[in-house]
Amino acid sequence: MRADYCITEFGGMRFPIPTAGGPKLPVMVGEKGTYWCTIRVHGTPGHASMPLRTDNALVTAAEVVKRIADFQPKTEIHDVWRAFVERMQFPEDMAEALLDPDAFQQLSENLPVGLARMLSACTHTTFAPTIMHGGMKTNVIPDTVDLQVDIRTLPGYSGDDVRAQLKEALGDLFDKVTIIADSDSPSNASKMDTPLWDTLRKVSRALVPDSDTVPFLIVGATDARFMRNLGAVSYGYGLLSERIPFDEFAQMFHGDNERVDQESLRLSTELWKATAMEFLAG
Repeated sequence: MRADYCITEFGGMRFPIPTAGGPKLPVMVGEKGTYWCTIRVHGTPGHASMPLRTDNALVTAAEVVKRIADFQPKTEIHDVWRAFVERMQFPEDMAEALLDPDAFQQLSENLPVGLARMLSACTHTTFAPTIMHGGMKTNVIPDTVDLQVDIRTLPGYSGDDVRAQLKEALGDLFDKVTIIADSDSPSNASKMDTPLWDTLRKVSRALVPDSDTVPFLIVGATDARFMRNLGAVSYGYGLLSERIPFDEFAQMFHGDNERVDQESLRLSTELWKATAMEFLAG
């Protein structure tokens, strides 16, 4: 598969935060890395009728889950985030807080939950325990439990950095686990000074008057990361209507009643058709 330029999903939503000028439309110029791993928790098998002082891997795994859930990685102000905040033209006090690692946490606690989750994920490496398998029979103390964790990394992070964070999170339990990397795909991004960026900005203004495009980092994963690794400039972008409030939109992914409205389909289709005509005509 070869291409000079690529447009994939997401982008084009309106943030529910006051900004100077017209609407600001985020273009996904990059995405977080994916480090999916299995944390294998080790114990000692035994008879479940005598649980006193046993080395139960399931009990240890429960504490491992709790420590990962409680872990608070530091806020990091990377280049894409800084460019987003600066181009959004937020009120000065909000912009300062969004660029201050110490003030960011307090600010995010006061934002609507959907917005807070997305902005927090943009500035933190995230750890989410999602699947656990362990035990073989009710009357057997389990000696191994496999915990699957979805970890999304910020720009510049490697697998070694993630393992160092897991060591910090698990503390004295780190020596009781084995970390198996299931997927290790670092974060990547495309530059913004490209003909495709200029085209998207022009076409967007025709469909959404007075709008401007701003860079953003998608916190999930799309095919754009593969295209960038092949040398293509890749953006995630469409146009979403304001029919579904942003806070509701941000909480729908892989959740109940995930959906998109027909007006967003119409806007995105018009955007992509106009982009192809404008870009190829140039």
